[in-house]
Amino acid sequence: MTRTLILVRHGQSEWNLLNLFTGWRDPDLTEKGVAEARAAGKALKERGFQPDLCFTSALKRAQHTLDLMLEEMGIVNMTIIRNQALNERDYGDLSGLNKDDARKKWGEEQVHVWRRSYDVPPPGGESLKDTADRVLPYYLDVIAPRVMADQTILVSAHGNSLRALVMHLENLTPEEILKREIGTGEPIIYTFDETGKVTSSGGI
Repeated sequence: MTRTLILVRHGQSEWNLLNLFTGWRDPDLTEKGVAEARAAGKALKERGFQPDLCFTSALKRAQHTLDLMLEEMGIVNMTIIRNQALNERDYGDLSGLNKDDARKKWGEEQVHVWRRSYDVPPPGGESLKDTADRVLPYYLDVIAPRVMADQTILVSAHGNSLRALVMHLENLTPEEILKREIGTGEPIIYTFDETGKVTSSGGI
């Protein structure tokens, strides 16, 4: 398998469970999240995927997910590149707040705008557009060339940093990507032709 990109959102985190805005805060995985990460690794192994190189963010929930996937795949001594360019969207002043409490403070409509608009950031934080503006250059400069060098690349990251990549890879509009759910611990596989065009995509 060559020119293959595997994207995986981290397993459920402790703050996902508590319905908190997480962003760049650094909670670890729940027991369910650990199980999701292991299941993702097992599924990849069963389908014969063997990454040449792995990328993840600077946050432990994505790193822990990657470690568990590699363990399930029986892979040791893998080169892992960690970079905050792949971090989750920064929720700024919302970080650490319960989503229901945020709605009480700012109003349901305003919180909905911050969560589901493409280019309106929360106070002190990033919009999805801002997130894409840091994720995509890193992907194009560092990750994509490895994929095009006939490698299989595994990326363990976050809902919104992966949304930015999916938007680019699938040529989605801002409206389309905002409706796209990226499930925890669910690998998305892309393959490419020699020109860099996506030839197949989907889950496993």
